[in-house]
Amino acid sequence: MNMRIKNKRRGTTPLSETQMAAGSPSLVPPVASRLTSSTPTRGLFKPLSLMLKSPLYRTFATNNRASSATATVETRPGTNLSENEANGKKQVLACPICHDMLIWNGDPVFSVDSTPMSSLKCSTCRKAYSGNETHLDLTLTSGSQKYSEYRPASSEIFRSPLVSFLYERGWRQAFSIWGGFPGPEREFEMMKDYLKPVIGGSIIDASCASGLFSRLFAKSGLFSLVVALDFSESMLKQCYDYIKQEENIFQENLILVRADIARLPFASSSIDAVHAGAALHCWPSPSAGVAEISRILRPGGVFVATTYIVDGPYSLIPFLSPLRQNIGQISGSHIYLSERELKDLCSTCGLVDYTCVRNRRFVMISARKPN
Repeated sequence: MNMRIKNKRRGTTPLSETQMAAGSPSLVPPVASRLTSSTPTRGLFKPLSLMLKSPLYRTFATNNRASSATATVETRPGTNLSENEANGKKQVLACPICHDMLIWNGDPVFSVDSTPMSSLKCSTCRKAYSGNETHLDLTLTSGSQKYSEYRPASSEIFRSPLVSFLYERGWRQAFSIWGGFPGPEREFEMMKDYLKPVIGGSIIDASCASGLFSRLFAKSGLFSLVVALDFSESMLKQCYDYIKQEENIFQENLILVRADIARLPFASSSIDAVHAGAALHCWPSPSAGVAEISRILRPGGVFVATTYIVDGPYSLIPFLSPLRQNIGQISGSHIYLSERELKDLCSTCGLVDYTCVRNRRFVMISARKPN
């Protein structure tokens, strides 16, 4: 594959817990017993014996043993680190209305199965959110009975169960034929270079569709939390089914979330990386989506995305630019005519160090949030 890459860049033995426990005979008493036994003490040993019997020393020794016991309680083995870790991850999610903390009622463990069974409430506006069998619904309209909004065709088409069923059964594979997309496994290997600075952190697979990359992220073991995020309920259902069918997927620290890319339910500066595979051109407002991604990324966090560019001889067609605008207004999709557009999109949303890789119409871009 011919690709172009642009702008790439001596100690002491510690006391045991038994020794450190309050009232342990191993701290002072053994020394005291030898020096204050029935054997007479003479010479230099007599002042030491008197000191050990003094009220001041007994007070000091008691306080010392008490402080040692306290330290043992604070650092004893068996502390529930997984629960503390889960609580830390819960603070990543936020109300999409207020962007404030969500109060959880449910299993403290983050996993594919337990998290959707949880219920959440905003600590500020008190709006309640809940999940179902497959995912958490953290959209603005979550829980509404009557209210609904019109969505452009580029969003609604992926909510179709038929399209969700076909996505990994021919739809995504067609991208390689007409657009030069290398395929999920090869694309995953390509983006690893961009993601190196945030390995071990959290990653959101935005517009995850049926979870091609969400599963690759989870199986890789490179991230402490993987969020498969999409607006389509049917895509998330398909994603859940694939996760259950596929072997070697660690289902803890992998969650499915329904959300709007323009109003992400995550705290500001809380996420280490965001990936959007073949998705930028489908977002109703790419600038709103990238701005939200910039908001939730930690300083130094990485954004990686793939899309397609219609340039070369196509860019010379004089009426293509206004035609693109008309198509975008009707369908809600976007056609990029140059790499410069994508660079401007990232920079205007506060991201720096833009780089890209091209293969025919396929382009992989990366940018990061400034430190």
